[in-house]
Amino acid sequence: MGATHTKPTRWGVLAEFSSAQQIYHACEQVRDAGFKKWDAYTPFPVHGLDKAQGLPASFLPWIVLVVGLTGTATAIGLQYWVHAIAYPLVISGKPFAAWPAYVPIIFELSVLFSAFAAVFGMLAINRLPMLNHPLFTSERFGRASDDRFFIAIEATDPKFDADRTTAFLQGLGADHVEFVE
Repeated sequence: MGATHTKPTRWGVLAEFSSAQQIYHACEQVRDAGFKKWDAYTPFPVHGLDKAQGLPASFLPWIVLVVGLTGTATAIGLQYWVHAIAYPLVISGKPFAAWPAYVPIIFELSVLFSAFAAVFGMLAINRLPMLNHPLFTSERFGRASDDRFFIAIEATDPKFDADRTTAFLQGLGADHVEFVE
């Protein structure tokens, strides 16, 4: 049996910029042009880039809050059940549900649950781990973690047209524009 070779499908267009100011203004123009499936890649955080991209606020803080409050409720419920229901012992004349003694465990479980929610929520929101991505096939993209700034527009974007999108990115002042297969 012979192997069948298929032509690689086009994933999108990758544009390379040399400065943070260039990519900031380019992101504003890509956002204003109406593209929806695109992202910016920088070697360091660029202040305000999320607003330039038009990204909504993250809902990760809400996940952390809800799971942290779940940890609080778990700590209170567990300690109440142990002290007042399962093993009701009178110790030094204290009531069965002496809540001041619960505070350290409440704090610890709230922090523990919140930390796990932050880590696993971030991984889920960012769809990590992503062991392979089409952008990794670009040799130039390796500099995204060193000294270059990139914008990638996916071919699945409703406004994507190979020639017009390439010309648009070149018009934004990109140093290099290439197709990603």
